[in-house]
Amino acid sequence: MAHKHTLAHRLKHYVLELVEIAGEMAHEILLPPHGHGVGAWYGIWGSVISTVVIGWYAHSKGIVLPISPVWKEAWDFVYTWYPLWLPIFTFKAFIELWLKYIRLDYIRKAGEILLEIRIPKLITKTPKAMELFFTAMFETGSVEYNETYWDGKIRPWFSYEIASIGGEIHFYVWMFAKYRNSFEAQIYAQYPTVEVVEAEDYAKKKVYHPPHNFMWGTYFILQKPDVFPILTYIDYGLDKETEEEFKVDPMSTLLEYLGSMKKGEEVWIQILSQAYKIRGIKEGQLYADKDWVHEGHEQINKIMKRDPHTKSSRSQTATGFPIVPTLTDGEKKQIEAIERSLEKRSFLTTIRLCYFAEKEVYHLRSSSVSGLLGTFRKPFNSNLLNGFKLGWYTDISDQTKDFLFFFGLKNWAMNLYIPIYAKLFIDAFRRRSFFYPPYRNWQSKPYVLTAEELATMYHIPGQVVTTPTFGRIPSKKVEPPANLPI
Repeated sequence: MAHKHTLAHRLKHYVLELVEIAGEMAHEILLPPHGHGVGAWYGIWGSVISTVVIGWYAHSKGIVLPISPVWKEAWDFVYTWYPLWLPIFTFKAFIELWLKYIRLDYIRKAGEILLEIRIPKLITKTPKAMELFFTAMFETGSVEYNETYWDGKIRPWFSYEIASIGGEIHFYVWMFAKYRNSFEAQIYAQYPTVEVVEAEDYAKKKVYHPPHNFMWGTYFILQKPDVFPILTYIDYGLDKETEEEFKVDPMSTLLEYLGSMKKGEEVWIQILSQAYKIRGIKEGQLYADKDWVHEGHEQINKIMKRDPHTKSSRSQTATGFPIVPTLTDGEKKQIEAIERSLEKRSFLTTIRLCYFAEKEVYHLRSSSVSGLLGTFRKPFNSNLLNGFKLGWYTDISDQTKDFLFFFGLKNWAMNLYIPIYAKLFIDAFRRRSFFYPPYRNWQSKPYVLTAEELATMYHIPGQVVTTPTFGRIPSKKVEPPANLPI
């Protein structure tokens, strides 16, 4: 039986929708765009800041300004021109609501599927095979205006997941149902001995019911601009075919720690990725995306202190000769790493981590969470290049806690907001929603990782990973040969 919403419930829903749209519009106005329109943004806000500074200075010096006439003229101007600006804002709000509605409908009709990758005992492939897989799964898609604004067509995204259920480790991939054949073809092309099966969604089976169980979730964000890559399997020498006992897999510490989770503990790691593409009005965005490749070249020119057009040094000697910068070994490594990244397929990415604990293992939650954060980040972090750090998490910030403590409201706020944040985080996790509604860019922003970086964090581990609770199948099931006599 369908649930009937009351009028008050519907009105509350519509108000929340309008508040969300207002927030998105405020975000577009207040924060500088990553692509085109930066000059206009700085011009507008430069004027606003200049006006505020001049007003403050005049007030502090006792200078009388004709404020009242100015405000009256400003109000008259706004009121007189409302037939121009009001339709624009109304149209913007309508477009946002319409896009959200048709895109949610498109996602619902597309259908979803969760596949589990079952890994055999013998894997001799390096993470290079996984990089080739990610490169083959690079799906940018193309749309026309009518497909975006009428059909709600969106570009696909994939969720690559590792889950530890009481210490049992599983590898999953979530996608739109229509991409299953393409996914299986590409994964079998690189790893012919694995087994891919449709799985029940583990995230939908778990019920968060405070205070009877505990949940904590977070995003991982980059420490530096995303043109700087993290440490990858190439830095660990895994691009070379070597004996298994000599390999150093950066995933081994993470899998070992996931395998140490006790009964009643669960850890979910979700890597959401979408093929990088500069989008604009045709894709339903007011501002175009940043040009990641251009930013990479700018960073190289900055390190080398050279003119981007002439490729020569900007600094000159007293006699007019260019000064050739002396690069340190670290700067050379940075340039080599950035240039290598610019050659690869790139993906808009975000990473979520979710930890659950039942009451019987409450005493383990603090050590489990802190240890988990360290084992995930440390193998990929580099002081010279890039790395991960904690982004938003399902708790109140430390600064807010310190402020509320003086008023005796710290525990009240934590008890109120933490369950709300946790339930929203779990819902976003289950929906694998981040690039599009209903959780578009919720509490974080996507960053760019290359196929090489993704393959470092998510690949089929070889025999070097010996975690006891990491289940491996004896062998892959294959069809009998076609020439077998009957």
